[in-house]
Amino acid sequence: MAFKSIRGTKDILPPETARWHYVESVVREVFHRFNYKEIRTPIFEQTALFARSIGELTDIVGKEMYTFTDRSDDSITLRPEGTASVIRAYIQNNLGEAQPLVKVYYIGPMFRQERPQAGRLRQFHQFGAEAIGSLQPEVDAEIIAMTIQIYKELSLAKYALKISSVGCEKCRPHFKEILQNELRKIAAKLSPDSQRRIEENPMRVLDSKDENDATLTAKMPVITDHLCAECARHFESLKKYLTSFHIPYTVDGRLVRGLDYYTKTAFELTSAELGSQDALAGGGRYDLLTQELGGKATPGVGFAAGIERLMMVLEKKGFEPAADIRPALFIASADAESRAWSVATTIDLRSEGIAVEADFLARSLKAQMREADRQQAKFVLVVGQRELGSGRAILKNMKTGEQNEIPLDEIRKQLS
Repeated sequence: MAFKSIRGTKDILPPETARWHYVESVVREVFHRFNYKEIRTPIFEQTALFARSIGELTDIVGKEMYTFTDRSDDSITLRPEGTASVIRAYIQNNLGEAQPLVKVYYIGPMFRQERPQAGRLRQFHQFGAEAIGSLQPEVDAEIIAMTIQIYKELSLAKYALKISSVGCEKCRPHFKEILQNELRKIAAKLSPDSQRRIEENPMRVLDSKDENDATLTAKMPVITDHLCAECARHFESLKKYLTSFHIPYTVDGRLVRGLDYYTKTAFELTSAELGSQDALAGGGRYDLLTQELGGKATPGVGFAAGIERLMMVLEKKGFEPAADIRPALFIASADAESRAWSVATTIDLRSEGIAVEADFLARSLKAQMREADRQQAKFVLVVGQRELGSGRAILKNMKTGEQNEIPLDEIRKQLS
C-alpha cells in the first residue's frame, strides 16, 4: 500500500522550506522590534475552550473543528485558531501579574476541516500577536501598524486595509434587533446559511460570501451607525492614530469578522493578488474574552495571518529568499583513502561553524563536481592520495571559477 498525505494537508519540501524560514525570520524580527515575545501553546486543547471563546453558533465550532474523545473520555480539539489558547495560557499562568500589558506572538499550525482550496488547507499555518491588558485605541493602532509592517518588509505593497467597529455588549444587542427586523423581510431570498444566521448571529449575514446575499443586504443598516458613545469615541481615536501613522484605510461597516469574541475594533488586510478569497490578515479587539474563559476582566486586541496565503502572493511575485541553506564547501574525494579523510574533515569543520558537505555515495570526481554545483556550494576542494601526501589541494571558487592551491590545515582560514 502506498501511503499519501491526508486530503487538505501538504508536505513542505526543500527548497520551499527555505522560503518559509525566510518569511518566519522576517515575521519574528518585526515582532521583536515591536517588543512582542513568542508564546508556544499546545496544538490541542479542551473542546469547551474553543466552543466558549469562538462561539457555539459559528461555522468553525459547528462544522470545521477536528474534535475527538481521548482515552480518558475527554473531548479534545485541534486548535482552529490561536487567540483562545493564548488567553487560556495567560489566565492559567497568571501572566498579567508580572506586567500590566502582555505582548506575545505565535507562529504555528492550525486545523479546520474546511473544503480544501487555494491557500486554505485543513492543516494550515498562521502567525499572530496578542496585546493583553489595555483598553486604549493606540494599542489597536499598533497591532494594525505591526501587521502592515510585516508585509512591507516582504515587499508587498498591493494591499488594502478595511476597519470597522463591531460595538460592545452595550450597543450590539440593540443593533442586532434592528438588523434582524430588516433581514426577516428578505429572509426567503437569502441562502440557507444566512437564513439560519438571522436568528442565531445576524451580523454574520452582512459578511456572507454568497453574491446574492451580498446584493440583497447591500443597503442594510451597519453597526458603525449605531455605536454607543464609548465605542464611537474609541473608533474615532483609532482612525486618528492610523492617520497619524500615515496608514490609509477604508471604513467598512459590513466587516464583522467570523468569531464571536470581537468587541469594538475589527480589521482586515486584503490583497487583490489573491482573487476572491483575498484576506491576508485580520483581527480586532476582544475585551470580554478573558473573563468569559474564567479570568479577570482584561481587555485585549490581536490579529492572525495565514502563511499559505502569504506564500501564494510571494510566489506570484517570483519571490526567492536572499540566501538558501547551502554548503560553504564541498569536499570531492578521488579514492577511498581521501574519502575517509573528507568525511572526518567535514565533521571537524562543522564543529567550527562551517557548513560542509562531502560525497557519501562513492561517486566519480565528475559526478561529485556536478553534485557540488547542484547544491550550489560556494567552494570545492578536490582531494586524493597525492593531496593527502603533500598536504595541499586545489580550492575552487564555484562562482568565479578561480582556483588556488592551499594547505589542507588552512581550510578554515581560507574560507573565512
